[in-house]
Amino acid sequence: MGSVEPRAEQIEALAGLEDDGGPIAMINLLRYRDRAEYEEGAADEPCSGREAYLRYGAVAGGMVAQYGGEVVIGGPVRMTVIAPEGEDWDDFILVKYPTRQAFLEMIGNPEYQACAYHRTAALDDSRLILTKPGLGS
Repeated sequence: MGSVEPRAEQIEALAGLEDDGGPIAMINLLRYRDRAEYEEGAADEPCSGREAYLRYGAVAGGMVAQYGGEVVIGGPVRMTVIAPEGEDWDDFILVKYPTRQAFLEMIGNPEYQACAYHRTAALDDSRLILTKPGLGS
């Protein structure tokens, strides 16, 4: 089983991280399930993992913008050049936020939380990596 949802201690660490208030960028690495795995009884039409992620993105993308963020770049991963054996990804997305607090507020928003189940259903594995734009920052 891959890493799809953050653990409570990861969110606590993110919230407690020393912060200069400047912009952050989140690197998203995504590996989709062949078929999305919605909870039993969900009203959603069966679909691929990629399609379920697009359902999530249709709402989450607007939320990113609402909190002052922007998708900088994204697309398919063609090849993993340096990584442990078997650590391959389908897509990547780089999202910039004005502050870490803006990201935390977004993921705490009930509207965002209401769409996040599509992401959970979609992904077999993922990475979400907090970065600080600028070398040596």
